[in-house]
Amino acid sequence: MRRAGLRVRVVAGFAAGALALSATMALASYQVARQSLIKERERTAVRAAYDDAAVVRAGLGATTRPDVAAVLRVLDTGESRRALLQRQGNWYALKADEGSTGAIPVALQRQAAAGTASVQRIRTGGHASIVVAVPLAPGDVFYEVDSLRELEHTLSVLTVVLTLVAMGTAVLGAGLGWYASRYVLRPLRRVADAAQEIAGGASKYRLDPAAEPDLARLTTSFNHMVDELSARLERDRRFAADVSHELRSPLQTLAAAASVLERRREHLDERTATAAGLVTQEIAHFQQLVNDLLELSRSDRPAARTTTDVADLARQVCRERRLPATIVAADGESRWSVDRRRVGQLLGNLLDNARAYGGGPVAVSLRLDGDVGRIDVDDEGPGVSPEDKPLIFDRFVRGRSAGARADSGGAGLGLALVAQHAAAHGGTAAVLDRPGGGARFRVDLPGCRP
Repeated sequence: MRRAGLRVRVVAGFAAGALALSATMALASYQVARQSLIKERERTAVRAAYDDAAVVRAGLGATTRPDVAAVLRVLDTGESRRALLQRQGNWYALKADEGSTGAIPVALQRQAAAGTASVQRIRTGGHASIVVAVPLAPGDVFYEVDSLRELEHTLSVLTVVLTLVAMGTAVLGAGLGWYASRYVLRPLRRVADAAQEIAGGASKYRLDPAAEPDLARLTTSFNHMVDELSARLERDRRFAADVSHELRSPLQTLAAAASVLERRREHLDERTATAAGLVTQEIAHFQQLVNDLLELSRSDRPAARTTTDVADLARQVCRERRLPATIVAADGESRWSVDRRRVGQLLGNLLDNARAYGGGPVAVSLRLDGDVGRIDVDDEGPGVSPEDKPLIFDRFVRGRSAGARADSGGAGLGLALVAQHAAAHGGTAAVLDRPGGGARFRVDLPGCRP
């Protein structure tokens, strides 16, 4: 399973933390509010019950044969309270009994009959209520059942409000996490952008340690790494250039001597003529290798763009290699802003590669899509194996098809130069499978629209 990104984890962490904190606070607030409201409601119910009990006691003691119903009618119980009187084992109520009498616990009745005033919460009619028992005289007990329906509604509303507050806090926490992650990742994104710029050839790009004081060590280490890398690349470039220059002079001498042998080949015996031909061929390969090394040593220079008819350039490169110019096809505008020398060598290397390892080029396609110029070179060979595709543009790497051919004298620098010239334009080089068989080498060059 793919692990979530850092920003997602930070946002989720903030949201979970905010939700946990708000839920804890909401639960604590609900419990405190609930207990406080219930206690206050009980105190109010007890006071009202004792006041009503005093009225009933006075009414019952006024005559020897009191009218119990008349006494109870004097009470103002409202809609939420029900007054009940148990007198000598008989029950009296101001309103019709709706189950309140049966809901009074037996234990409470026993305590009240023994002369002990009591308070207890019960459920009647599907809602919570408070029953208060007040002994009046031996055999007489006044009960008042106070409904908590309004309190239950208030607590339900409070639950909904606290739940919404908790959810809103979680959303706010997620937003805060998103902002925090964006702020925290901004320096890392700057480092990533700098690394991309450097990988694209901007070797002088550096980070400012003062921009993010908390990441000064990171930026300093990054700049030091880039300095060391640039110095090493410069040393390698100078070494390749110096070696190539030093080799050019003796190679020219050897090439001149080999040309003399080649011209006098018909005067030599068969074995000597064969040896002279091999020497001439290897000197030519060696010269090409030296030229490629020199070109690679200069590959870090920016592209010198000029408006160039790439279609005419491609046909010219084909004619130089005795290939039919008809394989070149331009789809739309063929005048691009490119480095003519680099694109010419790029095309030549792709055509040479197709002829050496791909059975020969069959098509060169040119297309300008927006400001990106695309060059496709197709061959009809065996194609490139999936194992070779990630490495084929590296230096001194030759594919399996190249290794299988005894007549291939390449050193594995041609495609590396293609990738370097593409990178100098800010573009990329890739190898694909050609529909119908073979390989398709594709080069994308941005910024080609004049």
